[in-house]
Amino acid sequence: MGKESVERSEGFGERLLGLLLDRAQQMPPQLIAPLIAEEVARIGGRDVSILLQDYAQELLVPLPGRKLHVSQPQPVADSPAGRAFLRAEVVEAPQPGDGVRMYLPLLDGSDQVGVMALTLDAVGDDDRRLLRRLAGLVADMLVTKNAYTDQFFLARRREPMSVSAEIQWSLLPPLTMSVPQVKVAGILEPAYRVAGDSFDYALNDNVLHMAVIDAMGHGLDAAVMATVAIGAYRHARRVFISLAEKYTFMDDAISQQFGPDHFVTAQLMHLNIATGEMELVNAGHPAPLLIRDGQVVQQLESATTLPVGFGGELPRIREHTLQPGDRVLCYTDGIIEEHVAGGEPFGEERLIACVNRLGEGPSEGMRADLRRLSHTLKRERSGRTSDDATLFMIEWHGGAADHLAVLD
Repeated sequence: MGKESVERSEGFGERLLGLLLDRAQQMPPQLIAPLIAEEVARIGGRDVSILLQDYAQELLVPLPGRKLHVSQPQPVADSPAGRAFLRAEVVEAPQPGDGVRMYLPLLDGSDQVGVMALTLDAVGDDDRRLLRRLAGLVADMLVTKNAYTDQFFLARRREPMSVSAEIQWSLLPPLTMSVPQVKVAGILEPAYRVAGDSFDYALNDNVLHMAVIDAMGHGLDAAVMATVAIGAYRHARRVFISLAEKYTFMDDAISQQFGPDHFVTAQLMHLNIATGEMELVNAGHPAPLLIRDGQVVQQLESATTLPVGFGGELPRIREHTLQPGDRVLCYTDGIIEEHVAGGEPFGEERLIACVNRLGEGPSEGMRADLRRLSHTLKRERSGRTSDDATLFMIEWHGGAADHLAVLD
């Protein structure tokens, strides 16, 4: 392709993206997907599908809409759409005598929203470049419009959801985050009935703040308590107090609101993403697992601290130093206390054995690995999840302390 042709192509692509953005700003949510299909047709694309991840992280379900190609849900495992989603990369699948089916991950920052699929007669480098930009814009629009519509929620929901689960899902940050120095990912089970489990995180300068909680009880009472705990944690985090003081602030909020007979177990962490130095407060939670080269090398123990709400003393901080490539796996007691055949609890030994067994194979990336672990654990428990069972993983790589260094 000559220089003038390339410039015309790039100019068309910029105009296309600009037009889409201008039209989308004032457009109601139900017309966003048809607008995308209309604009894709301008570059010769057809059979456009917008696939969103269901809440159980098992399927990519098509968003209904005029001008959209609405197919059957695609499994996250073992499908071209699933590979694009889990690996955050474009997948091209030649269609016999009918062009190329392209699957583009919809990334809002590093949060994976879903996949856009479309068919082109032929695919060139200019098409790939334009479609990657278009997919990024589509992801941003879906996230923005999601704030004031139920349409995307209803597409993702594959079975009835309890009120407590509605509360918990609205409370969560994005399930994944990825920057060059660190990645995080979390999974809640049972997706449609979760009540008291939750997690939260924020990256402020070079410190990753993390919390995993488990409110006592079941149902709506547990969800309300979890909401207060996460709200108190976020407030404490945003007034820049120490890790130990965050625990005290959450403890006061729970005890004042619910009284002395209610509590929340919690893990609170600070990770310096430049150095790998991690601070840990463990308030009645199972100890996190340190995973190195795919194998569990130790449990990250800390001084005993009472659960949040019991009026415990200012906790002592336990410090750990991670090595590049290390993963830290946090989990709630629903994972290990679920009873298996014979009536005995699943236990930490079985959990560690599952982690190690999966770690012997090739990694597909942290998010894919965590999802595979969650589904493996569920199978090992014969599909039973009678209590909330949450996994939250951190993967530290280190590197430049200044986030903007990646742009140099």
